[in-house]
This record gives sequence, C-alpha cells and structure tokens, in this order.
Amino acid sequence: MLRGNVPPDLALFTGEGTLSGRCGLVVKRAAGVGYAMKRDMDLIRKMALAVEDAPTGYAPDDLGIEGYTDEQIAYHAHLMVQARLADGIDTTYLGSSGPSAQLTSLTWDGHEFAADARDETTWKKAMTIVQEKGGAVSLDVIKALLSHLVKAGLGLVV
Repeated sequence: MLRGNVPPDLALFTGEGTLSGRCGLVVKRAAGVGYAMKRDMDLIRKMALAVEDAPTGYAPDDLGIEGYTDEQIAYHAHLMVQARLADGIDTTYLGSSGPSAQLTSLTWDGHEFAADARDETTWKKAMTIVQEKGGAVSLDVIKALLSHLVKAGLGLVV
C-alpha cells in the first residue's frame, strides 16, 4: 500500500496503458495534468553556481532558485548527478512525478563547468551561439564552447 501523501496529479490505476510500479502498484500521471520536463541549461548553471557559492562545500538543502518548481530543481539535480557535475542522493520514490535527486556537492567537472559558466556575458554569448546553430546541443558541446570562449577572452586561443 502506498503511504504518505500522493500528489493530486497522480492517480493509482491497474490494467493496460499504465506505468508499472514496484509491489504491483501502478502509477500513472492523470491525463491532461503536468508539463514536459526538458533539460534547462540555465537552471543547471544556476544550480552549479549556487552549490559552488555555498560556504561549506556542501550543497544547501534548499537551493531556492526563483522561477523554478521544486520538481524542476529535483529533476535537474538528477541530471547533474548523471552528468557527473555533482554528487547527490537519489530521492525518487514510487509516487514521484519524475526522477529526482538532492545534491550534496559539486564534482571536479562541476567546478570546472561553474568556473567557465560563471561570467554572465560569456554564458549569454555561448547560449546565443547555440540558439543560432539550432538550439539543442549536448552538455559536452556547451562545456567545450564555454571553455573556448573563456580561453579566447584570456587571449589563449590562436
């Protein structure tokens, strides 16, 4: 039996057309409710900078990033752990609206990303280039582009 509060946009079902859960329970998002969860590089940047700016080296329990829901932040924390930008704890459970994680700290790669993405002008220039070239690229391409722009800004690109 599912314990605790079930979000109002989730319903328990049995039968076909549902997503099977553990212990025979089946969870399906109620039709017409919710939104598409897409990777948001601006949010990932804000989260990496917030963790790097924390005084202890540990991620704050509440990143408190304005304009984003707790679900969006938890999902992007999950993505950051997958991408090895951060260490974290998987907080996904049967009633979750999607994969989620709680960040604990940045990895070396996370600090490198934060360093290259910190300058607002460099970040906006990189995102403008991405939008002009089609709008969707991998994290590795964004990291390479940021690194190139930072090096060019320091006069290290020939």
